[in-house]
Order: sequence, then C-alpha cells, then structure tokens
Amino acid sequence: MSSREANDNAPRAPGEAPAKVLGRDPVAPLPKRFYECAATTPSGTGYAVTLDNRAIKTPKKAQLIVPRKALADAIAAEWQAQGEHIDPTTMPLTRLANTTLDAVIPNLGSVRSDLVDFANSDALCYRASEPAGLSARQAEVWDPLLAWADRTLGARFETRVGIVHAAQSAKTLAAIRRAFDSLSAWQITPLHVMTTITGSAVLALAVAKGGIDLGAAWTASHVDEDWQISTWGEDDEAVLRRERRWLEMEAAARMLETLS
Repeated sequence: MSSREANDNAPRAPGEAPAKVLGRDPVAPLPKRFYECAATTPSGTGYAVTLDNRAIKTPKKAQLIVPRKALADAIAAEWQAQGEHIDPTTMPLTRLANTTLDAVIPNLGSVRSDLVDFANSDALCYRASEPAGLSARQAEVWDPLLAWADRTLGARFETRVGIVHAAQSAKTLAAIRRAFDSLSAWQITPLHVMTTITGSAVLALAVAKGGIDLGAAWTASHVDEDWQISTWGEDDEAVLRRERRWLEMEAAARMLETLS
C-alpha cells in the first residue's frame, strides 16, 4: 500500500473517461491489491461499494454511491475479481460510475447538449451514392431505425447523399433533447459512450428504450465498415480496434441493464 493509501480513510478507484475504458499506459505499474473483500451496502438513496468495509471514492473524492443495487453488485464483483494487482482495464463499470459522478453529474446539461449535437449529424442519415449495393444495405438497415425514431420519439430525421453536413430540423432536435432529458445522468453516461462509438444518437436511444438489441445496434453501426471488409478484407489492427470498441459498447449496455 502506498503512503497515500495508508493515510487516507478511503481507497481510490480507477476513473478514466469511458472512451478510454480499455486504454492504459503499458509502462505504468499496476497498483497492488490492498483489500480482501469487496461488497455493497445501502447508503442514503443508493448503494455504496466498499473494500473491507471502507467506502470507495472516485478520483475527485466523491463517495462511490450508485442508484441501483444491481450496478453496485456488478462494480463490487469487478473489484473482487482482481488478482494480486488492480487492473483498471478490467473494471469498465467502475470507470463508468466514476465518470458519472465526477464528470457527467456536474455537467449534465452540457453532456445532454453534446448528444443532441451528435443527433444533428447522426451517422444513419448520411448515405452513399455508390456502389448501389452499399446504399441499398444502408437503407435496409438504417431506414427502420429512423422510422422508429419518428414513431417513438417524434423525431423525423432527413437523410442525404454524401458527407456534407446539413442540419436536422429544430423540431427533430427538440424531440431528441426531450428523449435525453427524460434519462438520468447514470443512463446518460453509457448512452454517450454508445453514441461516441457508433456515431449515432438514434442507435443509442434505440438500445436504451428497447427499440433494438445490442447486437443489432452493433451490426447497424458497422454497415459501411462491413461492406469495405467484404470488398477489401480486413487487417489485424482494424480487428483489434473493433474488438476494443465492442468491449466498451458491451460495458455501456451492461450499465444500462443494471439501471433498468
């Protein structure tokens, strides 16, 4: 245990941004495990995660209290599964919870606005002019999702050919804003991760509201990439990047599930 840990009343949890859930400086040494048991306990209106009966704190020294027991239990399981050293790359829910407490809750309005900005240039709205097979595949997979957004959220998105940005209507963006305003900060964090990965706020909202399952959302977000792979093949680096993105997406979906 370091001198800081010895003098502090509470252990520190790893807490990097969601987009770096798998990233770590390969040179930096991992901290040694300094506790025996990770557990959860009711705390106010939520549940605290504890290490040997001491509450975990986030990097900004907020107590790690989450709104649902299922989420607290899942975070505690990440800590309990650690071996001789603590590896933050194997603790995505801990890191997402830290991000929620330290970054999202204090800036909730701006984070929601960021998601609306994503919707204003949603990836599902930009279509290829050629080859014909790709544009047909985009329409096959993406049009039903935009129809879902219109039917369920009251957000009617306009599509366009090419990549030149054209803003969506104020009415559509207002509907998307209402959808995000209806969700808590704890839900907004994983939705921001999903939106960043897929480039689509529509896909993230569809997963959150049961309009599409995670696997289908993942497939929908890779229509262009899968077309390129079918034409040109794929390289090892691209495969690794995709695997990392999937693990981030899966962790975000697990966080949403624990909150439902």
